[in-house]
Amino acid sequence: MSALARHFLSEKKVVSGSDRTLTPITKTLASEGVQIFAEQSAENISKDIELVVYTEAMKEEHPEMKAARALKVPVVNYFEALGLAMNPYYLIAVAGTHGKTTVTAMLTDIFESVDKDPTAVIGSLRAKTQSNYRAGKSKYAIVEACEYKRDFLHLKPDILVITNLEYEHVDYYSSLEDVQDAFKTLVSQVNEGGVVITDTYNINIKPVLEGAKAKIVNYHDFLELDLPLKQPGMHNRLNAAAATAAAAQEKISIQEADSALGDFTGTWRRFEHKGEVNGAPVYDDYAHHPTEIRAAIDGVKELYPGKNIILAFQPHTYSRTAALFGEFAKSVGQANEILILPVFAAREENQTGVSSRELAVKTLETNTNARYVESFAAAEKAICKSADAESVVMIVGAGDVTQLADSLTK
Repeated sequence: MSALARHFLSEKKVVSGSDRTLTPITKTLASEGVQIFAEQSAENISKDIELVVYTEAMKEEHPEMKAARALKVPVVNYFEALGLAMNPYYLIAVAGTHGKTTVTAMLTDIFESVDKDPTAVIGSLRAKTQSNYRAGKSKYAIVEACEYKRDFLHLKPDILVITNLEYEHVDYYSSLEDVQDAFKTLVSQVNEGGVVITDTYNINIKPVLEGAKAKIVNYHDFLELDLPLKQPGMHNRLNAAAATAAAAQEKISIQEADSALGDFTGTWRRFEHKGEVNGAPVYDDYAHHPTEIRAAIDGVKELYPGKNIILAFQPHTYSRTAALFGEFAKSVGQANEILILPVFAAREENQTGVSSRELAVKTLETNTNARYVESFAAAEKAICKSADAESVVMIVGAGDVTQLADSLTK
């Protein structure tokens, strides 16, 4: 949402917005010229507003949305607005269950490095700019495309990247086949003469490509196993391959892409080094799916072979925790010491009955050094007791667990 606000600002529009709490992001937006309301109420909406854009986290009865409808102000969700803003560009959309934020940021760095001056909307803050938006003056737009509620179908890409595909967003999709159907529709929306960049070996992606009219490019053809990257792990080499393959469609050489990728410093909360505690490096990661957690742990093992991995995990949403319960237990069990925090509910009520305490018990089946902790303070105390120079601390989850990484390293 903040990236979209920045885009409208760059077009000299008047932008305002609200949030339930003020954050570093809202404070930065205020300094850039956005009017920020510290409370969400109907009074924030006036007749002179031309468009209200809402995030999918909002409920239909939200007072600002109700006020907008009463005043007959058009109301659209984030992706509807993103489509309106970005479809006129030569659009490169990056979709997939995992890795899309990193690939979007990598592509932005590559295009920027060869003076193609892209506009970019990224799902996190680029480390090099501390922003999730880049205002460009060329024909190119590079955007992250999320599959939640099929929202990415508001985009009409010229180049579509699909990093991978798994069953995710279980509060909306009923099955893997349902997710695949959404991606297949997106593939059908690629503009004439366009390209789909993906992993054609992936059995979950193959059904998505059936009947596709666009050219299909396998990004494994661009995979460089010895490519020097600042971010470890095979998943990041695959991300780099996807970005390189997409760049190649616009006549950017592999050498030019490699040069930019070698300097790529990552994004906020994607294997982000926050500092140290008791001589142990602390990493903060947005991983909230079992596959992402395994990849993050593998990255630590590659970077710090033989070190003791202390992992604090905050599950994200009850529906995801329940649907992938056994897989979560196995993935977090790959660490040496596991602390499982209460579920971050996000937009949900707990209709499944699942709990983090139960997840900790399940994890004990594969790792006897797992336990439930009831608060960030309890987790911090446990980590400070265990961490030393022979350890690596991982703070993992898509909720507010990043606060724990901050407090540990302060």
